[in-house]
Amino acid sequence: KLHCHELCPTQDNKTFLSMINNVLTTDGFYFCTDYDLTHTLQRLANVSHDFQEMSLLERADQRFVWNGSLLREFLTQPEVLDPDPVVVMKPCRVNGKIFEWILISRRSCFRAGVRYYVRGIDSEGHAANFVETEQIVLYNGGRASFVQTRGSMPFFWSQRPNLKYKPKPLISKNTNHMDGFQRHFDSQVLIYGKQTILNLINQKGSEKPLEQAFAKMVTGMENGMIKYVAFDFHKECSGMRWDRLSILVDNVAETQDEYSYFMVDTEGKVLSQQKGTFRSNCMDCLDRTNVIQSMLARRSVQSQLQRMGVLHVAQRIEEQADFEKIYKNAWADNANACAKQYAGTGALKTDFTRTGKRTQMGLVMDGVNSAIRYYKNNFSDGFRQDSIDLFLGNYAVDETDSPTPLRIQKDWKFLTLPIIMVVAFSMCIICLLMAGDTWTETLAYLLFWGTAAAVTAAVIVFNGRDFVDAPKLVQKEKMD
Repeated sequence: KLHCHELCPTQDNKTFLSMINNVLTTDGFYFCTDYDLTHTLQRLANVSHDFQEMSLLERADQRFVWNGSLLREFLTQPEVLDPDPVVVMKPCRVNGKIFEWILISRRSCFRAGVRYYVRGIDSEGHAANFVETEQIVLYNGGRASFVQTRGSMPFFWSQRPNLKYKPKPLISKNTNHMDGFQRHFDSQVLIYGKQTILNLINQKGSEKPLEQAFAKMVTGMENGMIKYVAFDFHKECSGMRWDRLSILVDNVAETQDEYSYFMVDTEGKVLSQQKGTFRSNCMDCLDRTNVIQSMLARRSVQSQLQRMGVLHVAQRIEEQADFEKIYKNAWADNANACAKQYAGTGALKTDFTRTGKRTQMGLVMDGVNSAIRYYKNNFSDGFRQDSIDLFLGNYAVDETDSPTPLRIQKDWKFLTLPIIMVVAFSMCIICLLMAGDTWTETLAYLLFWGTAAAVTAAVIVFNGRDFVDAPKLVQKEKMD
């Protein structure tokens, strides 16, 4: 509830309203009045009759109900449910047989936020950017489903924007990581069964300590239900050798066959259950993650369509050109939708997802998206994070006229130093365009103003965190 006055709205109220509007105008919100979008086919098939009789709101998986906080005052209208999945539904034809192919990605509202301001986990074990992706096939009354998950590395680490292109990730030194780590995987095993972690981050440079910490914690758990696989995506695929992704897919093929998938026949008889999931991650759980998930999902749909009688035993899904086009574009669209919500731009590497190979144009588009991400992550993500926190009820607006966190004044450096840098740089340009009487005079002016611009820029970068757009509503310590 915002303390709005129609005749004299305050500036803070305008800002709060623009935050709510920012979330609501983000692509990817869906609701359905006759189907529970928050649960997988397998979960819905294993529930009691009493569960089926409950309202959609009561039985919904609260991880994926983004308007749960807003619905508290509308409990008399439980059909108003607003999960945040990305949904793709396509009618497909293979061998003259028509089936429905559906892709649903459900993004968790627990520890929700934007790329650099929400990493790792919270004390309850909720991982940042956690997404449950379900691929569904419907044919002639039969149904099949394959579920995967993605989420930030589940321990306490951060990567605050500081004007650098790639801020250095930091692992918390004053926190008991195993407590939250254990809670996270206890929850994952309870919901999904066995877990195979696919860690796709670099095994050198600034990402190396994160990979080592993750592997050490998995080993420390000594849990036979959890398997850890590290795959240095960038190293293995360097030099445009994207065919080497098959190394990872082949490595986990036996595990995927063991996990199987969910399937029921035309009479509703359960033919198979999915016994485990692949939990993939990279740094953002976006670009690299989506590529691998699409490849694992292709193996699953190949088996499902053969078992349903759509594909012949000897046929390969890759040979079905029309379906392949639909499949690749849908997974690329899924990547873009998830990336826009978390990173602010479309995903990278989608040229491979759409075409099966890396292209020069794809590299150019990745460069453009990376530049846009840099700007948004440093200069607009604080507002986006505040918008999400306000929408989810992580911050409650005080109905009195007391000051809000939005009124926090910026430090003097925020305005003074950029003005000095711009003036100094402008003077350098003027000196070049309007040279003095002698070259030594011109050089002296250039050195003076150039030094002033360089020193000011260095001070700004050194104090980078003071110049980025940081969240104001929820304290950073709480978010970490």
